[in-house]
Amino acid sequence: MNLNQVTVPVVNMASSIAFYTKLGLKLIVHSNDDYARFECPGGSTFSLQREHRVSTKSGIHVYFECEDLDEKVQGLLNEGVSFLELPNDKPWLWREAHLEDPDANHIVLYLARENRLNPPWRIS
Repeated sequence: MNLNQVTVPVVNMASSIAFYTKLGLKLIVHSNDDYARFECPGGSTFSLQREHRVSTKSGIHVYFECEDLDEKVQGLLNEGVSFLELPNDKPWLWREAHLEDPDANHIVLYLARENRLNPPWRIS
């Protein structure tokens, strides 16, 4: 099995498309403001589905890996994007920055490199 698509609920499609485009995702599908799909650099896709309301307590966290995490975050800050947590090193050997999209979906921009799939404590 190979994960290649994640869809999150949104209320305002236009503001969500603007947000994810600003993060650097490439819009490839946009249907009647009910659905949008983005292509990620590695070939996976990320999509938005319009809902009448979105729970702010879903517990969903969407992670996007950024090789240039600190520069990316600084660029987004310069564009007025607000962060819940600026880039910092985590005990699990990832560097993470946290923010929310316009519908309060929790987004994590991170850098893990080899430690994403092969941390020192990986089960063999």
